Amino acid sequence: MTTAGAAVIVGVAADAALRVPGVTGLPARLARRLAAAAVPARTYTMSHRAPPEAGIRAERACDGSGWKVEVRCALAEGRRPLDVARDVHDRVRTALVSRLAAAEPVTVTVTVTRVAARDGRG
Repeated sequence: MTTAGAAVIVGVAADAALRVPGVTGLPARLARRLAAAAVPARTYTMSHRAPPEAGIRAERACDGSGWKVEVRCALAEGRRPLDVARDVHDRVRTALVSRLAAAEPVTVTVTVTRVAARDGRG
């Protein structure tokens, strides 16, 4: 196993989270959305959507003891948000532990930002 950088960790976490049934997306943090809104509209040549990785934040723990990963996800209605959040946590953590060196522990937190109704509202 090798030591991975933040970009690799974010990609692995995003891929694992998006594979969980019930997860509809990984919304960007408010700061990132505000920064994107400040860019003149004419610079957009493609979609205004943020990449899935925008909903993931990875940083080294303050004491250097490993990684802290935050996953923000939007869910579809139909399953209990707590169950989906637990599944996201477990899958992301498993994916990251298999990617990181054994000496690098990882802490994963999951925040549910919204639950969308089946008819598209919410």
